[in-house]
Amino acid sequence: MSLVSEHKKIIVQNRNAYHEYFIEDKIECGIELYGTEVKSIRQGNVNLKQAYAVIDGGECFICGMHVSPYEHGNIFNRDPLRKKRLLLHKKEILKLFQQVKQQGMTLVPLEVYFSKGRVKVLLGLGKGKKLFDKRDQAAERDAKREIDRQLKQN
Repeated sequence: MSLVSEHKKIIVQNRNAYHEYFIEDKIECGIELYGTEVKSIRQGNVNLKQAYAVIDGGECFICGMHVSPYEHGNIFNRDPLRKKRLLLHKKEILKLFQQVKQQGMTLVPLEVYFSKGRVKVLLGLGKGKKLFDKRDQAAERDAKREIDRQLKQN
């Protein structure tokens, strides 16, 4: 899989994805956007809360990613919730498709950021957590916090 760029300016993160999924692998991909969408993303007007990625017809798309219309964009603004194509190599798409179909995993967007002037999306290959997994993780986090608090006092 692709390595994540070193020089990046993070625009938005999907922190809820780490709560809902066990993220097993990450891949950086480009995204096909129009000019006014890029300008809107530069202003930080993007939301990943309900976003997910699908593989359809040998191409990868991101659905549910809300890019607010650019305020100075007039007729050139696009639908905020349109499907946007992700730019990946064919081998990467096939590998992701196999993992999604065979292992029941989900493609979840984790971050949107600028890398060398281009908009990139960090996709995570995740397996959904059950309710008891979330409770266990919360209990571990609380226990660690309590231990750190005790050590700080001593």
